[in-house]
Amino acid sequence: MTELRTNCPRDCYDNCGIVVRPGKNGRVIVRGDPEHPINRGTLCTKCATAYNGVWQDPRERLSTPLRRVGPKGEGAFEAISWEAALREVADRTQQVIDERGPQAVIHTHYSGTLSMLAFMFPMRFFNRLGATEVEPDSICNLAGHIAWSAMFGISVAGFDPRTAADSSCIVVWGANPSHSGPHMDEHWLGDFDGAVVVVDPIRTDTALRADLHLQPFPGTDAALAFSMAHELRALGAFDDEFIAAHVHGAPDVLPTIEACSPIWGEAQTGVPAEQIRRAAQLYASGPALLWAGQGLQRQPTGANVMRAIGLLPALTGNIGKPGAGICYLNVAAALLGADFDELAGASLVEGEARQMNHIGLAGALEDPDRFGAMFSWNTNPLASAAEQLRLREAFRREDLFTVVVDCFPTDTVDYADIVLPAASFLEFDDLTFSYMNPIVGAQRKVREPIGDSLPNQEIFRRLAAAMGYDEPELYESDEMLIERLLDGLDLGLSHSDLAERGHVYLTEEPFDYFAARRFRTPSGRIEIASASLSEVGLDPVPTPATDPAQPEGLFRLLTPASRWRLNDSHANDRTIGRRSGPATVTVHPADAADLGIADGDPVRLRNGAGEITLATAIGDIAPRGVLVAYKGRWPKLEPGGCNVNALHEGNSADIEGCSAVHGTLVSLEPAR
Repeated sequence: MTELRTNCPRDCYDNCGIVVRPGKNGRVIVRGDPEHPINRGTLCTKCATAYNGVWQDPRERLSTPLRRVGPKGEGAFEAISWEAALREVADRTQQVIDERGPQAVIHTHYSGTLSMLAFMFPMRFFNRLGATEVEPDSICNLAGHIAWSAMFGISVAGFDPRTAADSSCIVVWGANPSHSGPHMDEHWLGDFDGAVVVVDPIRTDTALRADLHLQPFPGTDAALAFSMAHELRALGAFDDEFIAAHVHGAPDVLPTIEACSPIWGEAQTGVPAEQIRRAAQLYASGPALLWAGQGLQRQPTGANVMRAIGLLPALTGNIGKPGAGICYLNVAAALLGADFDELAGASLVEGEARQMNHIGLAGALEDPDRFGAMFSWNTNPLASAAEQLRLREAFRREDLFTVVVDCFPTDTVDYADIVLPAASFLEFDDLTFSYMNPIVGAQRKVREPIGDSLPNQEIFRRLAAAMGYDEPELYESDEMLIERLLDGLDLGLSHSDLAERGHVYLTEEPFDYFAARRFRTPSGRIEIASASLSEVGLDPVPTPATDPAQPEGLFRLLTPASRWRLNDSHANDRTIGRRSGPATVTVHPADAADLGIADGDPVRLRNGAGEITLATAIGDIAPRGVLVAYKGRWPKLEPGGCNVNALHEGNSADIEGCSAVHGTLVSLEPAR
């Protein structure tokens, strides 16, 4: 090997190109691909550090199957062979199935890697088994998907960023690409010639560089959207012809919009009326793009908020034309021929698929009659899930047979009965797709797996064999799966062709799913009024409702993405730990003064779910009454043995089962 191209499969908007060169002692040097249009030769600081650090360190990686030899939680294991591990997993899983049925086997997974085979192929095993799945999006973005699917017919057909060339304004609402898509932030937003408006209760780096930053108090986004809509109507920006042809239910919401003036909006949100007017003027200045972040809907009225901001493109006709559009996620590959349902083995499900939501996981696992076996793969729930302390105790159940598949000895691994070591993205071929840009990239094997670790898909092929399953779908090779995905996209490229190029756009020109202005809703229109959402308990149309005022003495806690960690990925890299320093909570200067807290003082955050002690960072990045503590640390590496998820109570958004972590309330006091 001299130099090879591959692509980053992390849960990120960027999906960067990578160039790999030989290093010393069996390592490789990982750098950004200068020919990739998104990252243009650099990698974000966290991935550049971790990919050349912990991801290649054999002392930090899991390299052989393990069997527990001590109490759950202590991480005491003995090395065993793959044959012994697979046999024990198969025997004990089959015992649970025989005694209780396949629904008593539960598996949880998410986005530890988003390369397609490693991300989706293991679902074939669980679909054949008939296991209960923890709905992965319920921890992250499900309320937004449900809301915009009902409103626009689909939630994953976001705008192609290339269409910004025809835009006059980009509104970034509830996203912080400076942390969660740094190259989209630096290059796409940074190069944009029009106006950038950021709506975020936190003054992020993206907000600092914006032309206008609206900083509403958390829980007031819907009121802000209605107030902007009021001003857009006053400016004559509503597209009456578009509304008549393509929108259902507009008359039901117009009287409410008329009552929500910018002055009213200022009283509800804390955003000055003049800023609300200015934001509407910029949005009305020409074709405009609306980027809705996933954090936006992680609040008690998350679905209503998504519907409320959806009013802006719906009523101004800013959808289905060059320079205009909406984006929650943009999974263009699935819209252009890649069959992800087939890759996940949806046809292997007998009857109705069994699912439960993430926020109920702790309570479900506490019940010994409900689940007898647990698989965790592609995720680290004891670092990332709500009700962390309660969930940890549920994982201690001796009668809950637990299997964890991972690259690293995470908190969740410490509670496993059997650990199966996974290969990293540098160690097998796969495909990557962006969920922002319509790009497909080749993930390429650039080094041998560490120890006896295996790719996710090979682990589950072997588990299927150990279980005695004979369906051919469970044993298809990586080569066949990759070829079929590429054939579906009709690019005329093999994996080796793609690997030479690194990446390709799926279409030569910007792709607009809504160009024909057809919407996959019951009416065929954008549905401001939604019968399906009424059936799950929401109002027939979006409302300007705000969250109730905080009880005196409590603070709203926001736990957004960190600059240094990608969810909890990279949290075990020592260089990242050293550079990022100890965990902190940012407290507004006025609140700190009221409590007699100085910068650096230890403070205790507490509520019904748990408590955590953090160092104070005094700053005015958020309004008074709002605390900011970044997520992503491994509890086992923290002095107190927990992270901020110890404070999230597992409360649901306005659609049952969807996460509302940004609605968390806590008390704050000096920890002296």
